[in-house]
Amino acid sequence: MLSLFTVHCSLFTASDAHAMHISEGILPFNWALLWSLVAVPFVAWGLYKLKKLSSIDLSFKPLVGLMAAVVFIISCMPIPVPTAGTCSHPCGTGISAILLGPAISVLISSVALLIQALFLAHGGLTTWGANIVSMGIMGSFAGYLTFRGLRALKANLWIAGFMAGLFADWATYLTTSVELASGIKGDSQFLPLFWKILIAFIPTQLPLGILEGAMTAGMVVLLYKKRPDLLVKMKVLKPEEAL
Repeated sequence: MLSLFTVHCSLFTASDAHAMHISEGILPFNWALLWSLVAVPFVAWGLYKLKKLSSIDLSFKPLVGLMAAVVFIISCMPIPVPTAGTCSHPCGTGISAILLGPAISVLISSVALLIQALFLAHGGLTTWGANIVSMGIMGSFAGYLTFRGLRALKANLWIAGFMAGLFADWATYLTTSVELASGIKGDSQFLPLFWKILIAFIPTQLPLGILEGAMTAGMVVLLYKKRPDLLVKMKVLKPEEAL
């Protein structure tokens, strides 16, 4: 019980807990290393895809740069969590995964997280891998698979975009809760701490996920109305769907 109380205080009441993502020093070294090792092949896959697609289309790199800026800005909007003393934020991985695919989205998230850790003290260098896994990998794949799955079931762009943004956001915080509970539980049981962390995120992340879903859907629909050719080029739509 004392251990759980200490963990709760260190996570949710310390003044520096208002930083975004998993902060420097929160995870023990072995857990930070494990999540980094998990993240490495996905980042390498993203670099490979970027090189391959850029060699085919020279306009691809500027597009990736633009999406990296979008993810950086969207994931840089901290909203206080009144019940926990920490911050929540949208992620932006739903829209990047829909438009550029999960591999490039992981790479974009990795760059955004690194810049935020280095210059804004959001997240940390030792926890960079854990943040890549939660926001970059889980967020991107949840958003991409949701969008593609719903489109295969004939859902319209707005519904598919909304659900992709929603699940990308919630998947990120579900994974963050797993990472925190795994790394800091000590001799305590995993599940009670996991639920405590997850429940602490709910008051802000529940509406934030809905907001991110609407924002993602709005971006996809706006692109469809203004530049459907771009959606075809990025293989979001088939040519006949853009007519």
